[in-house]
Parts: sequence; structure tokens; C-alpha cells
Amino acid sequence: MAIKKNYLTKERYEEIISELEGLKLEGRRTVAERLKHAKELGDLSENSEYQEARDEQARLEGKIAELEDLLRSSAIIEKTGNSSGGIRVGSRVTVKKGGEKRVFTIVGSNESKPTEGLISNESPIGQALIGKKDGDKVTIVTPNGLTVEYQILSIE
Repeated sequence: MAIKKNYLTKERYEEIISELEGLKLEGRRTVAERLKHAKELGDLSENSEYQEARDEQARLEGKIAELEDLLRSSAIIEKTGNSSGGIRVGSRVTVKKGGEKRVFTIVGSNESKPTEGLISNESPIGQALIGKKDGDKVTIVTPNGLTVEYQILSIE
């Protein structure tokens, strides 16, 4: 089975590294202190504070593993400004639908914010735009069954 690539901007990649370091250092230290304190309270079988600290430790380690997996399968989006190869992850695309212009930036699914114009390469619009060039028209069937046509005006 092929590993799914997670496309991230350099900034988001660095944010995740920073978050991971914080969880490994400060997060683990805080949980260890809670566990130590709870153990000092005595009988662990009836110690709810100890059980809560163990649950917190499990959540923390799960989050650390999740971020490590994300980083391991990530590819940093390179911004080249060369649109001759068509639209790809990292491209900023100006399109026209009817008389309305919209600007989309194609990003990985972890950074998708459609309301801000950041659309995932895995979304119906993102998938339809990938590989297209200036002047191309794309027809997209949205998840709710509507058909939408976009004309590509420019690619950065």
C-alpha cells in the first residue's frame, strides 16, 4: 500500500515541528509530574487523579505519534512561480465563474480552509484544476450534485 503524501507549506511544516517539540518536552514533563504526584497519594487502584494522569499521558503520546506520522509522510510545497507545467499543489489560481472572479491556492488537505481560498488538492475543485493550464475550462460536479464551470485566467 502506498503512503499518502501530505502536502504542507514550509510554514505549516515548521509549526508542526514546533508543536511536536513542545509536546515531547513540556507536555511529557507535565504529565510525568502529575503521575508522580498522583502516585504519592497512595493506593493506585482507587486513585482517580492517577487514572486521569494516565489517560492524559495516553492522549499526549497518541498526539505525538500522529504528528510524527504526518511529518514522515509530508512533502513541502515548493513555490516556483513557473506555471508552464500547469496547476499543481502550491499554485495560486485565478478563475472566473460567470462574471465572478475567484482566487484559489491549492494546498494539502491538512491546510485546507475553503472560506479563505485555500482548497485541498483532494477536493473536487482541487482535483479538477490539477494539471490544467491558463485558458482551460474545467467542469466540476460538487458534492451536492451541482455542475460548475470555471475558466482559468492565471496561474502563479
